[in-house]
Amino acid sequence: MITLSNLAIQFGKRVLYKDVNMKFTNGNIYGVIGANGAGKSTLLKAISGELEPTKGIVELGPGERLSVLSQDHFKYDQFTVLDTVLMGHTVLWDIMKEREALYAKEDFSDEDGIKVAELEDKFAEMGGYNAESDAAALLSGLGIKEDKHYSLMGDLSGKEKVRVMLAKALFGEPDNLLLDEPTNDLDLDTVQWLESYLSEFEHTVLVVSHDRHFLDSVCTHTVDIDFGKVTLFAGNYSFWYESSQLALRQAQNQKAKAEEKRKELEEFIRRFSANVSKSKQTTSRKKMLEKLNVEEIRPSTRKYPGIIFQMEREPGNQILEVENLKATTDDGTVLFDNVSFTVEKGDKIVFLSRDPRAMTALFEIINGNREAQGGTFNWGVTITTAYLPLDNTKFFESELNLVDWLSQFGEGNEVYFKSFLGRMLFSGEEVLKKVNVLSGGEKMRCMIARMQLKNANCLILDTPTNHLDLESIQAFNNNLKLFKGNILFASHDHEFIETVSNRIIELTPHGTIDKMMEYDEYISDEHIKELKAKMYGC
Repeated sequence: MITLSNLAIQFGKRVLYKDVNMKFTNGNIYGVIGANGAGKSTLLKAISGELEPTKGIVELGPGERLSVLSQDHFKYDQFTVLDTVLMGHTVLWDIMKEREALYAKEDFSDEDGIKVAELEDKFAEMGGYNAESDAAALLSGLGIKEDKHYSLMGDLSGKEKVRVMLAKALFGEPDNLLLDEPTNDLDLDTVQWLESYLSEFEHTVLVVSHDRHFLDSVCTHTVDIDFGKVTLFAGNYSFWYESSQLALRQAQNQKAKAEEKRKELEEFIRRFSANVSKSKQTTSRKKMLEKLNVEEIRPSTRKYPGIIFQMEREPGNQILEVENLKATTDDGTVLFDNVSFTVEKGDKIVFLSRDPRAMTALFEIINGNREAQGGTFNWGVTITTAYLPLDNTKFFESELNLVDWLSQFGEGNEVYFKSFLGRMLFSGEEVLKKVNVLSGGEKMRCMIARMQLKNANCLILDTPTNHLDLESIQAFNNNLKLFKGNILFASHDHEFIETVSNRIIELTPHGTIDKMMEYDEYISDEHIKELKAKMYGC
């Protein structure tokens, strides 16, 4: 349990929030949401003690342990992977080290013997004899194979370190767990493992994430940080989003009577509850909506970018034909081979692979930016494309301001481009910012704006939700569902894939798996699992 009493955080004259009185209780998982800069990570830092709040108190339950997902991936470079995980339970780790020191003494005394006996009792009580096997199980679940468990952290890749840090945070089932963007750099299979793990976790969890499916799968409550207030709602992200949108529509409809509005909200809750009860998500098990008060549902003040893709012309019958395409890395690693497919009208295809470099290579090849090691591709004559690359660095190596930068990619006057940027949430003097100083999220919104100007009938998107906040992701997602042209994309966002794609193509070193089916069905199908093992040669 975590209790916040009169918490306030202020940096200079800027007040993030004040008078926060909130209790996070055992058995619940709280998703912390808010616009970029609202103070989501700051709240977790204040709870962990990393940041001293301006005012107020943070209290844990008596004798409870707090664990935090560390963002310092170099701190443990001199330790083995397994020891790093064990350090996650600091009390147990200290006992282990003390035991080892006593057993190593050459002049072992009777007093030492008594001390060791006491330590052994504590060690056994805390599950110390199973600690290494428990730590190993966490590592394996998170994709760190046994042959690396005794490697030094300094020898691991950045993505592997992320997984070890997550295992360290989870180790020993802490009473309170703080997770800041835990799904970053995790593949979809590992995210699914984490969702399953947390669904069985019966302690207190606060999590910050831009992954909507993850938030929906694990969270029982939503903590919304918006315009200086921290508000707690029952329900997951989707419920918060849909209910806030409903409340906004109601607020705009002045003619509707209060009783009619209440009935509409109550019906919404009933429908949502029915959907949740049919799912296997944690939210069902926790019965998150049992005590929901209709009066809690309010319109959100959050701003969503105006992302609208329109086609200048309808695509013809021939979209894209790919024959026996092959791509390798500079060192000869095969990313994919014998890749053949035909894109049909209306196809919205998500491309998957165990190696994300495979999707980037495919998109770069079909956009003419990279040579294939074999095979051909052919676009239809009616097809116009708009490409969102994974790496947009070269687009922003410029001293131009936003208006001048955007004007390179379309026709119109200054007023037109300013209004366009306004829809993408750049207002006032922001449009005169130089593009080389933009944040990652701002650059992505600029790139999306650039794509919209093309009025293309085929969109190619390489991991489009990177660096975007939840509001931008939601707006992007909503429009792509309505887009009438073709979409070829790669993503690690489960919700994005599930709601946008109608076809799945997995790229392997030995050809493709090509299925017209829902993503949730694809990842759970036993036949496809067998096929993947064969195609990847494992």
